[in-house]
Amino acid sequence: MHTEAGTTFRTVFAIWPGMTHLDFTGPHQVLSRLPRSETIVASPDGGSVEADGLTFGGTTRIADIRSCDLICVPGGVGATKIAQDIGFTSEIRRLAGGARYITSVCTGSLILGAAGLLRDKRAACHWAYADLLPLFGATHDPARVARDGNIITGGGVTAGIDFAFTVLAEIAGEDFAKMVQLGLEYAPAPPFESGHPDLASQATRDSYEPMRAKQLAVRREEAKAAALLMPA
Repeated sequence: MHTEAGTTFRTVFAIWPGMTHLDFTGPHQVLSRLPRSETIVASPDGGSVEADGLTFGGTTRIADIRSCDLICVPGGVGATKIAQDIGFTSEIRRLAGGARYITSVCTGSLILGAAGLLRDKRAACHWAYADLLPLFGATHDPARVARDGNIITGGGVTAGIDFAFTVLAEIAGEDFAKMVQLGLEYAPAPPFESGHPDLASQATRDSYEPMRAKQLAVRREEAKAAALLMPA
């Protein structure tokens, strides 16, 4: 789908306190370049939102937004906690009901799941927490960018940039997306091959696992609680 001349495409980022800011800022940097569009940053209460040591000000209260063409939900350490906020997830579900694209980055897919938007759907998620998706009736897709109908989801954190270019090409065309990619000099060449369990050494995986295990125990209980609050 390409936007037509004179139309306005509205993107809403539904952010929340404690999110991983790169889940939001990476895709925002890309998708805000979409021609003939407006990008709105929303949050549960509006105003300032703190995330990983950064504060984003002037957000719009999500309940005050009437509609959008694309909604994007970032993830973060507190995703399974905010997923229990029925007011927030209800607003995400409302906006998603009229959106052309329903999207997320990282564990933002767990929030989409809590909103009842991923039943019988495939979705990406950060690899460390992907096994929580079935609690919401979803199946984990290990791709860096996954698509199931109008639902497009990105994997963990940095995958949000790949996700955003995929969406940009879908909306504005591949040629335009390539031009933006050039302008942003997006040519990833990581210094280490350790960004995924399939690439990392056993020593690196062993070092990471205790932290993951501790977090996963808490997040699993929070995800179970969020799943109980899903709409019928």
